[in-house]
Amino acid sequence: MRAFALTLVLLLGCLQYTLWFGKNGISDYKTVSSEISAQEQINANLHQRNQEMFAEIDDLRKGSDAIEERARHELGMVKEGETFYRIIGEDKD
Repeated sequence: MRAFALTLVLLLGCLQYTLWFGKNGISDYKTVSSEISAQEQINANLHQRNQEMFAEIDDLRKGSDAIEERARHELGMVKEGETFYRIIGEDKD
């Protein structure tokens, strides 16, 4: 009976070691869980960026106002009859 109890205790010890430190144990689970959380955050950011890009593409396809605004802002274009003024602030040295 004593040998049987000792065998059960050793078996329990092996199982506990495998659970905590073995492959696919608790430590691996925590590592993978943190990696999944980080990847989900990255995916959410990329999804948000994609939605903004789709909205901008849709706006450029449907309206000329968006094209005009983009040309004015990025290319510095001016309509005919307009005067362009560039205001430069003073250096505060």
